[in-house]
Amino acid sequence: MADEISLYVSLYIDEDVTNQLAELIRKRGHNAVSAIDLGKISVLDDEHLAYAAERRMTVLTYNERDYVELARQWTQNNRKHCGILISDQFSVRQIGELLRRVLNFLDRVTADEMINVVRYLSDFK
Repeated sequence: MADEISLYVSLYIDEDVTNQLAELIRKRGHNAVSAIDLGKISVLDDEHLAYAAERRMTVLTYNERDYVELARQWTQNNRKHCGILISDQFSVRQIGELLRRVLNFLDRVTADEMINVVRYLSDFK
């Protein structure tokens, strides 16, 4: 991961979250990519986090159990990532609420505040 960090958080949306979210976020002027759109399906969580870290992106996931453990392992191994944002699971019909919370997060948190941090989207209702 490069040391240069931008002010704004860029999101890497893992495969559990609908790929429609990335497009909706981009339409509102933010940087977001979906693992699904990149063809990164059935990839290990560590690979998702490494991919995001190399591109200075925060991972958005529903997978709390695995990513909290992964963050702990990365800290123990002195590996840096650009943050993990954990969300409650939303259905496709609830995408408006998911988008609203993500935009609240993006408006309130800077990229440097996410370095090696796990945050919860429920804090941005």
